[in-house]
Amino acid sequence: MSEGFRATPPDQHWSGGNGNGNSFQQPQGPRENPSDDTGEVGRTLLIGILGGLVSAAGYMIYRRLPDEQKDALHNQVKSQVAQRINEIRSNFNI
Repeated sequence: MSEGFRATPPDQHWSGGNGNGNSFQQPQGPRENPSDDTGEVGRTLLIGILGGLVSAAGYMIYRRLPDEQKDALHNQVKSQVAQRINEIRSNFNI
């Protein structure tokens, strides 16, 4: 190939400028402190525990409902799911 048609300058490596054969560039500047991730993990764990407690409390309440109210809840959930499925089908023209 002629140097007249070269897309990169002659002194630049063809697959990137870092010389190791790939074009991935390492970020410049100070690295983030890895201990900052522990706060995020702690928050995630707390949210998971709270979610588990709320769902357990909801189940305890549900178990104590009379059968008529359980049936009414089942019917409401079925109608909401059917409505959502029909909405998705109409959006995707299925």
